[in-house]
Amino acid sequence: MAWLGRDVERWATTDDARAPAIRDAEAYSAELLALDRAHVWHPFRPMPGVDEQLLVTEAEGVRLTLADGRELIDGMSSFWAAVHGYRNPVLDKALADQASRFTHVMFGGLTHEPAIRLAHTLVDLTPDGLEHVYFCDSGAVSVEVALKMCLQYWRSSGQSEKRRILTWRRGYHGASLHAMSVCDPDDGGHASWQGLLPEQVFLPAPPASSSTSLRNATTLARTDDEQLDPAYVDTMARTIAEHADELAAIIVEPVVQSAGGMRFHDPGYLRVLRDLADEHDVLLIFDEMATGFGHTGALFAADHVGVTPDVMCLGKTLTGGYMSMAATLCTKRVADGIRQGELPVLVHGQTFMANALTAAVANASLGLLVDGDWKGDVARIERALRRGLQEAVHVDGVVDVRVLGAIGVIELDHPVDKRMAEAAVDNGVWLRPFGNLIYCLPPYLCTDDDIARICAAMVAAASVGADPNPPRP
Repeated sequence: MAWLGRDVERWATTDDARAPAIRDAEAYSAELLALDRAHVWHPFRPMPGVDEQLLVTEAEGVRLTLADGRELIDGMSSFWAAVHGYRNPVLDKALADQASRFTHVMFGGLTHEPAIRLAHTLVDLTPDGLEHVYFCDSGAVSVEVALKMCLQYWRSSGQSEKRRILTWRRGYHGASLHAMSVCDPDDGGHASWQGLLPEQVFLPAPPASSSTSLRNATTLARTDDEQLDPAYVDTMARTIAEHADELAAIIVEPVVQSAGGMRFHDPGYLRVLRDLADEHDVLLIFDEMATGFGHTGALFAADHVGVTPDVMCLGKTLTGGYMSMAATLCTKRVADGIRQGELPVLVHGQTFMANALTAAVANASLGLLVDGDWKGDVARIERALRRGLQEAVHVDGVVDVRVLGAIGVIELDHPVDKRMAEAAVDNGVWLRPFGNLIYCLPPYLCTDDDIARICAAMVAAASVGADPNPPRP
C-alpha cells in the first residue's frame, strides 16, 4: 500500500493548475478516466464501467469545459439544479463567508442562523399553510420524510390502519426504498424490486396536457384554462373513495412528471386531488423536487391553481446546484397530529441535516430568485424553446414535442442510445437523453442564442434516428 500513500500525498499537495504539468495532459486525463471506470459507480451504469464519461475540468456561467478543451452548454442545469449557472459570484461568496465562520454543527440540540433564515424564507415563499420545515440531505430522503410524517400522523391519531399511499402511474419519487414504492411499478426504473417494497395504490397516469404540445398548440401554453377529462376525474374519485380507510396520503409530482416520461398534465387535477383528499380525510403530498423554484413558469407548480398540500418536498434548485440539500415542509395540522401521539417527535434524523454551508448557499440562491427576474427569464426561455424546437415536429420518429416553462421535450417512437448524446456534444451542448426522450432544462441565465443552440442540438440528436442494433448498456 506504499504506492497509495505516495499518490495521496501527490494529489493532496498538487493544485489543479499544476497537476496536468506533471505529465502530458492527455495521459493524465486518460489515467483519471481509467480510475473512474475501475472504481467509480455512476448512476444506472454497470460496474466496472463499460463506457467513458466526459471529464469536466472547469465550469462557468452555463458552460462546462472538458479535459480536451471543448466547451459545452449545460442544457440540463445539472439535473434541474444549477439554474444560476456555475461559479456564480453571489453563491461563491455565500459559501466562502459561511466557511470562514463554521461549516457544520450537529442539528440536535444546536441551531444556527443560516438554517433559521432558510426555514423562514421557505415558509414565506411556499403556499400558505406550510409552516414547518424539516431539512434533509437529498430529494429521495425528503420523500421518505414526507411519507414518514403522514404515516406517523395517522399512527399518532390512533388510525394505524391508514398506512398505504396512493399515487398515479408514470411518477418518480426517488431511489430509496419507500420512495421507490410510490414510483411507477413497471416503468419507474425499479421493477426489479417488486415484492420487496410496500404495495401502494396506483391510479392511471393523468391525461397529458395538449396545450403544451407544439403539434397541437399554436400559442403559448395556458395553465389557467382547465381542460380536465371527466372520466379520469371519476376514476380518481372512485379509487380514492374505495381505499380511503387504508390511505395515509396521496403523493404526486404536480404538473410535470419528470423521470417517468417528462409528461405535463393540467394543473386542475391538483385541485381535484385537494378536494378528494379533504373529502375522504387523506393527506396530500406534492413532490416539487423537479418543479419547484420556477421551472414550470410558476414559483411552485401548486401555485398554478392556488392549492396547498399538507406536505411539500423541495430540493434540486434549492442551493443553485452547489450542494445536496432538500426540505420537507408540512402544515400545522400534520405537526400537531404527530405531537399528540405516544411518541410526540418525528422519528427521523440525519447527521448532516441543515448543514450550515448548504443553508447559507440556499439562502443566497433563493435571494437571486426573489430579487431577480426569474419569471421573465423562464417566460423568455419558453418562447425560445418553442421557436427552436418547432423543427423537431417534422423529424422522422418524433412522436411529440412539448414545452412548459423552462422545460423542452422531444419524445421519440424508439429508445434513445448513446449516439444521441454524442450528437448533442458534437453540437456543443450537454444533454442526457433517457428512455425515449431528449429533453432540456437550461439555466435561467441562458441567452436566446444559448437556447437556440440547445434546441439545434436536441433536433440533431433526434435526427440520429432509430438504431436497429442499439449499443448495449
